[in-house]
Amino acid sequence: MGHLISAAAVVDVDVDLEPGWVEVEDGLITASGTGAPPRDPDEHHDGILAPGLIDAQINGAYGADFAVATDEEWERIVDELAATGVTAIAPTFITAPVEDLAEQLRGYRRQRARLAGRPGATRLLGAHVEGPFIAAACKGAHDESFLVDPTAERIDALLAAGGADLGYVTLAPERVGAIEAIQRLVAAGVRVSIGHSDADDVTATRAVDAGATLVTHLYNAQRGLRHRDGGVVGVALTDPRLTPGLIADLHHVDPIALQVAFASAGDRVMLVTDDLSTFGMPPGRYELGGARVVIDEGQPARRDDGTIAGAAVRLDTCIANVVRHAGVDVATAIRAASTVPAHALGAPELGTLAPGTPADLVVLDPLELRVTAAWVDGRRAG
Repeated sequence: MGHLISAAAVVDVDVDLEPGWVEVEDGLITASGTGAPPRDPDEHHDGILAPGLIDAQINGAYGADFAVATDEEWERIVDELAATGVTAIAPTFITAPVEDLAEQLRGYRRQRARLAGRPGATRLLGAHVEGPFIAAACKGAHDESFLVDPTAERIDALLAAGGADLGYVTLAPERVGAIEAIQRLVAAGVRVSIGHSDADDVTATRAVDAGATLVTHLYNAQRGLRHRDGGVVGVALTDPRLTPGLIADLHHVDPIALQVAFASAGDRVMLVTDDLSTFGMPPGRYELGGARVVIDEGQPARRDDGTIAGAAVRLDTCIANVVRHAGVDVATAIRAASTVPAHALGAPELGTLAPGTPADLVVLDPLELRVTAAWVDGRRAG
């Protein structure tokens, strides 16, 4: 007989805030349902029981950048992040020389194997390489001197280095060779995200036709919606084949733009943090992909020129922000940080409370929507 957890409300793939329960045994959900549990629960929560949260774009945390993190820093991140309800992540490695990115991917493969099954710790999904195949006009905080076209040789170098641990690549489809690169990546089982791009809607749609399925931080560092050119934003909001990531920290995207995103793309929107090493740290100077950034109290990180460079926000805060400031219903907001990224990243066994799936769970306070408890593989985080 497994460990039975009940809650005043449950959010699942097709469940919107109904009383319910799950039973957990040997790291898996063995049974789940709505209404009264089949027996007295081993523990009951007055909050919202939901699948574990998944962050599809995060550069680091707790003072460490994934590109240069030590073994001890990786351990601290996966241990402490799980307690915030983020039970799985796709670590992001930003623009750098291709040979450096290849080395970072090789290092990540070692970390992912080493940390697999760490009790109660955030699980590591396929890595996200953001650049260097992006547009100079939309580089954001990326180093322009490292930007290059996605030649077959460069793509093959990343594929060889990342292997099955490379999850997705962000690129600008207007770069020379980008459409062929998308096809090459997709054929190798790697997802492609449109981002840091000044592409018009025709070019963005060509990228989707070639196999791109994601959009990196919707609105930010990409051509916006114009009345005679939908741009990347227009395609992201209207093409059902795309999952747009959205940084809902209220700095990167205005509340009205959040409303537009959910009103247009609905259950396709994926909440991400784009957190840096600054997450969980006091104001000060930190590193992003080798560049120095500064964070002031209550503000996102910025480079010395004032450019926003990632965030320092909890994923459950993003959920609360779209509920409070964009009028999104609670169940949709929670799924945007759990079920949607699970499917977008090719991990449909996550983001659900279905029997037979990993017991990655969270409980959120029903008023504040802040995570109060979390489990990874049925083991309590924190």
